Order: sequence, then C-alpha cells, then structure tokens
Amino acid sequence: MEFYKKILKNTEEYKKYFAIGALLLVFIFSLNLFLSTKLGNPIEYVSSKAASSTSQNEKQAAKVNHLKTPKPVRGIYMTSWVAGTPKWRAELVDFVKKTEINSIVIDVKDYSGRVSFDTENKKIKEVGSEEIRVRDMAEFIEELHGNGIYAIARISVFQDPFYSKEYPQSAVKRKNGAIWKDRKGLSYVDPSARDFWDYIAEVGRASSRAGFDELNFDYIRFPSDGNMTDVVFPLSNEKSKADVLDEFFNYLERELKSEKDSVPISADVFGMTTTNADDLGIGQVLERVAEYFDYVSPMVYPSHYPPTFIGFKNPADHPYEVINHSMSAAVLRLSAPTSTPEKLRPWLQDFDLGATYDATMIREEKKAVYDSGLDSWLIWDPSNKYTRGAYDLE
Repeated sequence: MEFYKKILKNTEEYKKYFAIGALLLVFIFSLNLFLSTKLGNPIEYVSSKAASSTSQNEKQAAKVNHLKTPKPVRGIYMTSWVAGTPKWRAELVDFVKKTEINSIVIDVKDYSGRVSFDTENKKIKEVGSEEIRVRDMAEFIEELHGNGIYAIARISVFQDPFYSKEYPQSAVKRKNGAIWKDRKGLSYVDPSARDFWDYIAEVGRASSRAGFDELNFDYIRFPSDGNMTDVVFPLSNEKSKADVLDEFFNYLERELKSEKDSVPISADVFGMTTTNADDLGIGQVLERVAEYFDYVSPMVYPSHYPPTFIGFKNPADHPYEVINHSMSAAVLRLSAPTSTPEKLRPWLQDFDLGATYDATMIREEKKAVYDSGLDSWLIWDPSNKYTRGAYDLE
C-alpha cells in the first residue's frame, strides 16, 4: 500500500511540474507573438553566407546618390580598361583633383559593343554583351563623388559589332546580305532596330543605377566611313535618316527622362553639324538633336576637318580658328527661342593628328571655346595620357 501511495504522490508532483512547464511555454509563445506584431519580424538565425547575400541586396536597393551637373563642366575621357586598372585610374583621378577638371567620361559601352561592368540587368545578361573590365564600377564612382568629380557614362550606340553579330536581323547589311563593315572592320546596327532601342535604354538605366551622374550617347548616327555604295538598311529602308534618329531620340528621352531621379542625357555629334544645315548623310542636324538632349557635344577636333575648311590647307594647324568658327556658329543656331546655347559642350582634342598638340595648342582650343561665349568642354585623348601643362592648376 505504501508503495502505491508513493507512486501517487510522485504523480501529483509530476502533474504540478507539467502544469508549470505548460504555462511557461504559453507565456514564451505569447511574448514572441507580441514582439513580432509590435516590433516587426521575429529575430532568427541567419547563416554568414545568407547574411552576406542580404547585405548585398540591401546595398543594391539603397538610394543612389548623383552629383548635380557642374557649371561649367570641364572633363576628360577615360577608357574602361583604364577605369579597371587601379593604379592608372588613381593617377588620373589625382591629376583631376589638382586641376580645373571636374568631370570624367568613362566608357560603359565602347566601339566593341561590350558593356564594361556587371550591370545585374536581365536584358543585358540575355544579350550577353558584358565583358567585366571594371569590377568595382559602383565603388569607383563613389570614390569620384567623394572627390567632387562628376561621372559621365559614355555609351557608344549604333556602332556595335557585338550586337550586329548576335542579332544579324538588326544589322546594317551589304547588298549580298552579308553584314556591312566600315573601313576599320566595325559593323553597325540599323538605327531603326526597335529591339536595340530597348537594349540601349537598359544600358542607360543600369549606368544610372551604378551611380553615373549623366548618360552620354555617342555614335548616334548612320555609318559613313566605308563603302557606301554597298550599304543596305533593311529596317530603315528609304526613310529620312534625320527622321529615324528623331524617333530614336524621342524614345530615349521618354524612356530615360520620365523616370524619378533621372539623370541628364547628352549627345555627341559630328563637328560639322555646327556649320552644315543638312544632315551630313548620317542623320545628324544640330537643332533636331538639341531638342531631345540636355547637352550636345560637337566633336570639333581640328584634325578631323577637311582641307580648305574656312580656307586652311591643314585645319589641324589652326585650332583656335577652327573651333571658334564652329562653336560661334553653333551658339548662333541654338540661340533661337526653342533652344539655348547653354546646351553646348564641345569635345576638344589632346592627341596628335595632323599637327602636334602640345600645351599651347590645347590652350588655344580652350580659348576658342571661351571666346565663342561658352565655358564648358570635354577633352579626348584615346591613350588617356593628357598633356599636364595644358590645364590650369587649382
């Protein structure tokens, strides 16, 4: 009997402990529910790998800060290869910090058609055009911003050997159906290719998300440097070239400027658009381009002008006269009520072609711009070496 009494006593004690334990569990569950409701999601364990991924997503989702366009803009060009070489780019950034230069134009998509950084963009991934030359593009742009340097993304458009090879139905053709190439062996996309328009808009969006403060579009034209007697535009057909480009410019403006926090867009055009009233056979008319872009950059390289231009046997020997004549004409043309000369920002040369361009010659170029009533310029040197004595020290 005593044995059963002992079991009964122990059972009663187990029931008591069980009840206490159950109440404790209910309390913990209720507290957890309360905290998750009032304070957000409950705390949970996340592996280091998952935590890294979450951190990366949060970084990507973070608002991108852009610098406002400097007044004036004074910039140099940087290839994607240099941008991806830390030592070389550091030397150029140091050069910029010590001089009047306040902007850098960086290749996002160059003559090869390859995109120079990981855009994390589905459309661009599908095209397969990425060639990661700059592995830390966003971080590099943050560095530029930290030094007060305005970052401009250069996007070469219709000159695109990669896209024309991958999507030959959109390419400029020869009469025999083969892909047409210019004198350098580079192929073009037909400017009426709507699939390509969508792709270019995505390259622009990806560049803005990476931190670029402006989108600069180059080769926004029909081809000209090749056998033009054997060229066929299967999509543009016999349409007016200027009208085709108008449609594309309208599309770009609509797609890229209507978005919240959009950045300025700019266009590079032939230097002779400043003095020629026709479309030069490539579709570019200065006033029509300026209608859609925040800034227009005529490439007034004296070395690129034909002999006898404004009476000079070798225009490259006369940088001041060629540039002042050209940009004064452009100022006059964009002084109409529907536009403004403030959009003008010419490309000047810091490379030897037709003449030796030393510091004196480059300063003559800049003076020509100032004397035309403008104060912004961009400098092109494909080798990215730049003549140090040509730029004012800060």
